[in-house]
Amino acid sequence: MILIILGIILWIAGIIIIRQKEELHNLGVVLRTGGLAVVVIGALTSCIKQVDAGQIGVKSLFGKVENDVLGSGLNIVNPLVDVTTMDVKTQNYTMSGVHDEGEKGGDDAIRVLTADGLEVVIDLTVLYRVIGTEAPKLVRETGFDYKDKIVRPLARTKIRDNAVYYTAIDLYSNKRDQFQSRIFKSIEDDFKKRGLILEQLLIRNITLPANVKTSIEEKIKAEQEAQKMEFVLQKEKQEAERKRVEAQGIADYQRIISSGLGDKQLQYEQIQVMKGLVTSPNAKVIVMGGSKTPVILDTKN
Repeated sequence: MILIILGIILWIAGIIIIRQKEELHNLGVVLRTGGLAVVVIGALTSCIKQVDAGQIGVKSLFGKVENDVLGSGLNIVNPLVDVTTMDVKTQNYTMSGVHDEGEKGGDDAIRVLTADGLEVVIDLTVLYRVIGTEAPKLVRETGFDYKDKIVRPLARTKIRDNAVYYTAIDLYSNKRDQFQSRIFKSIEDDFKKRGLILEQLLIRNITLPANVKTSIEEKIKAEQEAQKMEFVLQKEKQEAERKRVEAQGIADYQRIISSGLGDKQLQYEQIQVMKGLVTSPNAKVIVMGGSKTPVILDTKN
């Protein structure tokens, strides 16, 4: 656009010089020709717009935003159209109490009141992206500073509205994921109405008052100790049951053996033992008289 305006100025200056000063006729012709060349070059460069990957181009003509957008790559447009690129990749907006960690300098954490009336400090990161086809609507209704007009205030408001349904202990321990999911659902629809997609909501840190945090940690420690003791008792019960079953098995075995051994069975077992002693190279068996019990003499010495 600047080249076109400059070319028009040069062309007009050339015509004026030709008409008013005959001696500068040649200079006027040069200016007029150069002006036309600059206009042509400006028109060509203004007609070609490059949009980088992950971006779209929003067109506006004399302040009016057009509904169609330009995709990534080279695009041919009206040279009078103003093209502004917008990022459609995933973006993040962080609100943190750590200095220079978030979008705003200093402490930008969210302070909320819980159901039990305690103040909790929350660090939050919002992951979102612009819907390409909805970008013209977003620009018309909000402008290009949608981060400060939509993302930041909406996230802070919704997290305060939902924190009142939870106690400080719930947020710090077992209901943190539920709280995060509830906020996500409450923000998602509002974002979509404005032309944004909420991809993820990350509660990065929850800071409680010091005395509350200490009492919660003590309670959690006591619960862990109770669970540990319950595990030990359960293990001891299982060990006692194992020993009882083992003792019962031994008793049943002895009962079965004692009831099943008769005189003939005992005589058979005795013969087998004597047979083993007789065949042993280390001893000899001598049976004395009519004795039922053999006398074993060791003849190695």
